[in-house]
Amino acid sequence: MANVSKDAAHGDYDQPYYVPEQSKFPILASFGMGLFIFSMGHMLNDLKANESATLWSWMTFAGFAVLAVTLFNWFATQVRENHQGMAGPQLKRSYVLGMYWFIFSEVMFFAAFFGALFYVRMWVVGWLGGEGDRGVSNMLWPNFKASWPLLSNPNPELFEGPESSMAWPGFSSVAHYLPLWNTILLLSSSVTVHIAHTALKNNQRQKLTLWLGLTVLLGLTFLFLQVTEYREAYHELGLTLHSGIYGSTFFLLTGFHGFHVTLGAFMLSVMWFRALKGHFKPEDHFGFEAASWYWHFVDVVWVCLFLFVYIF
Repeated sequence: MANVSKDAAHGDYDQPYYVPEQSKFPILASFGMGLFIFSMGHMLNDLKANESATLWSWMTFAGFAVLAVTLFNWFATQVRENHQGMAGPQLKRSYVLGMYWFIFSEVMFFAAFFGALFYVRMWVVGWLGGEGDRGVSNMLWPNFKASWPLLSNPNPELFEGPESSMAWPGFSSVAHYLPLWNTILLLSSSVTVHIAHTALKNNQRQKLTLWLGLTVLLGLTFLFLQVTEYREAYHELGLTLHSGIYGSTFFLLTGFHGFHVTLGAFMLSVMWFRALKGHFKPEDHFGFEAASWYWHFVDVVWVCLFLFVYIF
């Protein structure tokens, strides 16, 4: 234990502050994340080159497994410490601030990708079509038409152009309304997780598990529909990672968001199992609260994706 002196600004009295022993979890999590990202990069490059990506696929799975197991045990350790009364008010405040900064970093992460999409759509495509002082019309590809999404194929030796865009509605007879359905699912899940949170604060355990379980189910349904959409894009529309900047931006934005939905659904699933075991109190449930914050953030990102990727 380490003591914390009185904070005149907040009026906190001296309180014990639990300082854990040295842990291997940070280095293991870094290793798992590094292996996952490194292997996935090679796997995607092999797919783009039409080569076998079996080895890199297994290494990607191994990296994700190391990260998942590490995080599970890391958080389980902190849950035990909290149940043992080691987490005082000061430490819990540091958890809140840590989650704030984590979500802020995620906001900047997606802001970079949305910025890249804006830069390409609003400036680069126009320049390639000959607009402005930086226009390079007919210097790269003759008869290039500046339009978004890019459906023309200026250089078939480099990439294949898709047959149609993923604009909503109308990109497919089968998956006609998938983006809209996914939007409804995620917005509904924000409502259900809020109801679950309210139930927890009112100590309504049965209502908590019911609505939290429904939230997880909505998240998994979203992922199923996104897989269906990707299958439609690849096999029916010809929109693949080979499809130039349009395919790259589409799969980068929606794919990373899908990964975040997967992570959020995993977090909420853990919270659901913990709720079934009787964890959380109306006045002490930051683990659940942090997971719900993350889920609301994921929902907001999808609304932006629906507007700027599928509609505008």
